[in-house]
Amino acid sequence: MTPSDAMTPTARTTQPGRRPVTSRAEISAVAIDLFTAKGFEDTSVDDVADAVGVARRTLFRYYPSKNAIAWGDFDSHLAEMRTLLAEIPDDLPIADALRRALISFNDVPATELAGHRRRMSLLLGVPALQAHSMLMYAEWRQVIAEFCAHRLGLDEHAHLPQTIAWLCLGTALAAYDQWLTHPDADLEALIVAGSRTLAQGVDALS
Repeated sequence: MTPSDAMTPTARTTQPGRRPVTSRAEISAVAIDLFTAKGFEDTSVDDVADAVGVARRTLFRYYPSKNAIAWGDFDSHLAEMRTLLAEIPDDLPIADALRRALISFNDVPATELAGHRRRMSLLLGVPALQAHSMLMYAEWRQVIAEFCAHRLGLDEHAHLPQTIAWLCLGTALAAYDQWLTHPDADLEALIVAGSRTLAQGVDALS
């Protein structure tokens, strides 16, 4: 996943004793800390490049824009969810399959929850990120729609698969809204509860 020619910093130099950051996940994590501390609008691409110890042009080999950095390696997570859905047995009810996908996609190790909270606070709360976020949501929904279309024998762009995809997205976003509002809330428990509500309607399609 890491471009081989980005392993060595070019124009910029790192702080003494610190190696350059050379993965999409690491770059995004550093950027999230900067965005949180300085504000998204007040943090430039050059600020991020300096912090991770690479040149600006090298940073753009990892991410096409500052907005994309905030999302991290989202494409890899989508690929993992698509693989997970593809491997679910056909005899598992569609509602259970979707619940499994939602829980898996949003499973965050306890050690990474604080960073994930900072990321989601930015993605859901910074107006400048909203347009890019809509593109990411569309890609996420399409993975769900493809799975539902296959199960239901419909075109992936048909109304029903797209409706289910929107419902799944709403379920996830509602969980995150509660999780960010209530620091003591359990993210997985919120995802599970929302998935059960969603399943009550989707189960009828089976």
